[in-house]
Amino acid sequence: MNLDILPGEFIAIIGSNGSGKTTLVKQFNGLLKPSQGHVLVDGLDTLTSRVSELSRIVGFVFQNPDHQIFAYSVWEEASFGLKLQKLDSESVERQTSDALNAVSLDGLRDRHPRALSRGQRQRLATASILALNTPVLVLDEPTTGQDYLSRRQIMELAVGLHAEGRTVLMVTHDMALVAEYATRVIVMQDGEVACDASPKEVFEREEILRSTGLDLPPVIRIARGLREYGFSDTPLTQAELVETLLTAIRS
Repeated sequence: MNLDILPGEFIAIIGSNGSGKTTLVKQFNGLLKPSQGHVLVDGLDTLTSRVSELSRIVGFVFQNPDHQIFAYSVWEEASFGLKLQKLDSESVERQTSDALNAVSLDGLRDRHPRALSRGQRQRLATASILALNTPVLVLDEPTTGQDYLSRRQIMELAVGLHAEGRTVLMVTHDMALVAEYATRVIVMQDGEVACDASPKEVFEREEILRSTGLDLPPVIRIARGLREYGFSDTPLTQAELVETLLTAIRS
């Protein structure tokens, strides 16, 4: 596998279970080491770099928050990484509070993480990485266990970070998320890259999605059904689909 990820990209990594998605992204901060070849992160070879060194560049939010959370309070959990970096207390306070506010958990700072719901624990795991302000953020199935509002909150947070210049990589099975947020899609199959293209190009290659056990997002399916009525556009989001229909009605 040869793969380049550039600064400032928003990439969705998709594929069936066992295709190698999480194995791939765990290479980016040294949680896994390559058995052959090299992985370079901002010029650092992961084979010879410490995880603590790489984690200053790549923040990783696990799919299962219980694999990440260990502290006795929400505040301790969110501030742990900053304390390891030996930041001054004022910076720790500010960055931790900002991160908890971003995921609507600042009011629960004294709560034990195990007393939180699954969705809240997922947001806490996200906050603990957000607090570090890493230039690269990896989200492994970020909306698992979230209700609609929390799902939107996490994704809009990712969009905001991307707008600030961060690189965002999202592992997901949710094709609607891919269509709405990603600017590039990497399709994994049997440990290899089966396709690497824009969302629109990937969704046009339906046979690749079928071979990986994935389905088209609802908006794309509706748009395909409208082609027999003369619609040629391929909207990716609900807003684009509505605009396509309104344009047709007006004309």
